[in-house]
Amino acid sequence: MSSRSTELRVKELLREKGWTTKVLAEKTGMSESYLTHIKNGTRRWNEDSLRKLANAFECSPLDLFAQRRQRTDNIDSNVSMPEKSDVELKVQIVPIVGEIPSNPSPYNNQLMQITTGFKDVFIPTLNTNDSSMFALCVENNLMAPTFVKGDYLIVSPEIWTRSGDIAAVEYGNDTPQKAIMQVTYTEDFIVLESVNHKQAPLALVRGKDHFRIIGRVINRQQKLV
Repeated sequence: MSSRSTELRVKELLREKGWTTKVLAEKTGMSESYLTHIKNGTRRWNEDSLRKLANAFECSPLDLFAQRRQRTDNIDSNVSMPEKSDVELKVQIVPIVGEIPSNPSPYNNQLMQITTGFKDVFIPTLNTNDSSMFALCVENNLMAPTFVKGDYLIVSPEIWTRSGDIAAVEYGNDTPQKAIMQVTYTEDFIVLESVNHKQAPLALVRGKDHFRIIGRVINRQQKLV
């Protein structure tokens, strides 16, 4: 496993807090020597140390990871914690894209990254297992206040979309459109609504109007400032 694939933001967070490694050791109960290795990326962390660091910095475990990273040939997209625990914590590295890919796959998502200006930009997400998953960068406030500019919407093509869920969809007979919408199923219609409910719902006739689910929105991450 590449050490870069699981690099933590300990140095950055120490600077933000104005703490020394000694202060962090006192707050976490871990040794200064071990924390120095973690800080420099010369030793692997485990789930217990990840939790202790998150508690000390008063953030979620996810916020300990660098939001943007360069992809390498050795990157492991499904990283398991090196030590056993009652709670299994998995980290998956998800590609960020600027537009919804029509047919998500590792290859197509990478192409979409390149064409939308997010080449080699990834984001970590927890406890997921979908190789076709992507993170859509919200680039305006048209979906505010539900989703705002700078948000990352984690979309999973493999997870089933139920009535009332928010999903990436494609619809329209003449010129198909792709969008993030709330989907409601009825016996005769598929109703699409804007996520902030500021626009009139759109009713599509089942079996007549073109419609397909690209993937369900399973998580929202806010960009770190």
